[in-house]
Amino acid sequence: MIYLKLFFAFLQIGMFSFGGGYAAMPLIQHQVVDTYHWLDGKGFADLVTISQMTPGPIATNAATFVGMNTAGLAGALIATFGCILPSCILVTFIAYFYLKYQKLAALHGILSSLRPAVIALIASASISILVSAFWNGQTVIRLPDTDWGMVILFGLCIVLLRKCKMNPVTVMFLAGILKVLLAEGQKIL
Repeated sequence: MIYLKLFFAFLQIGMFSFGGGYAAMPLIQHQVVDTYHWLDGKGFADLVTISQMTPGPIATNAATFVGMNTAGLAGALIATFGCILPSCILVTFIAYFYLKYQKLAALHGILSSLRPAVIALIASASISILVSAFWNGQTVIRLPDTDWGMVILFGLCIVLLRKCKMNPVTVMFLAGILKVLLAEGQKIL
C-alpha cells in the first residue's frame, strides 16, 4: 500500500509541477508533509537541502529521498518512477509528433521563433551567474568590489575550453581546485 501512495503522490507532483524545481516545492511539501506525513518540517528542510546538493532535478531528488526514507530502495525507485513518468510520456508524444511533422514549414517557423527566446534565457542565467561570481551577487556593480581572482579563473577556464580544447569536466575539476586554493590564499592574507 505504501508503494502505491508513493507512486501516486509523486505522479501528481510530476504532472502538475510546472516551472522547475522551486515551483514544485509547495506541491512536494503538501504531499509529503501535509497529506501523507512522511516528513515533518525539519525533515522537509533536510529534503530541500539534499535535493539541491545532489545533481539532477529537484523533484526527482526529492522523490528518491522520500521514497528511500519511507520504504527503502524499492520505495525510492517507485517514487522516482512516479515523478518522471509524466515527463517521459510527454516527451515521447512530442518526439512522435515532431518526427511525423518535421517537414512542415509552420513547425520550422515556430521553432525558429523560439530560438531567440531560448538564447535570451540562457544569456540571462549566464549573466546572473557571472554577477554572483564576480561581485558576490550585488545589485550595484562597482569596479572596486570585483573579485579579480574569480575573473582570472573565469578567463583561464575560457582559454582552456576554447583554445586548448580541454574536456569540460577536467576544467571544472581544475577550477574547483584553483578556487579552493584562492580561498585558502585569501585566508592567509
